[in-house]
Amino acid sequence: MQASEVLQAARDRGVMIATAESCTGGLIAGALTEVPGSSDAFDRGFVTYSNAAKQQMLGVTADTLAEFGAVSEEVAAQMAAGALRNSDAGIAVSVTGIAGPGGSEHKPEGRVCFGIAQPYGTRTETVEFGAIGRHNVRAATVQHALQLLLDALKG
Repeated sequence: MQASEVLQAARDRGVMIATAESCTGGLIAGALTEVPGSSDAFDRGFVTYSNAAKQQMLGVTADTLAEFGAVSEEVAAQMAAGALRNSDAGIAVSVTGIAGPGGSEHKPEGRVCFGIAQPYGTRTETVEFGAIGRHNVRAATVQHALQLLLDALKG
């Protein structure tokens, strides 16, 4: 999956992209902005690693964090919706997960929750990449997020 394809799909739809990232620390925004000329299709990225940042920058609620935890589809949905609301974008992708090492029985290493928000709604999904190492989880997350954006833009 090439970031250039995602950017072209956004141009074709006439929308800008925003990202809301936790476990990837800005790597999705980095992949998109690595492409020359991306400024006409990429609006902004939010790196919200801490729960406080998720709340302050994206409007994730304390209740949602307390009930479901940061690594949840509920938080991913609020992150994506907040990125859309707090930007000039027409589509936003969010990621929150456990890149590792570590994790727990309930939230294992390699679990990443994704959100895609557009003006008509938000959808989420969870992917279990497994304990493949921090670098590999983050790289796989970037690729999956780009694919989700492409599918949503072309769908």
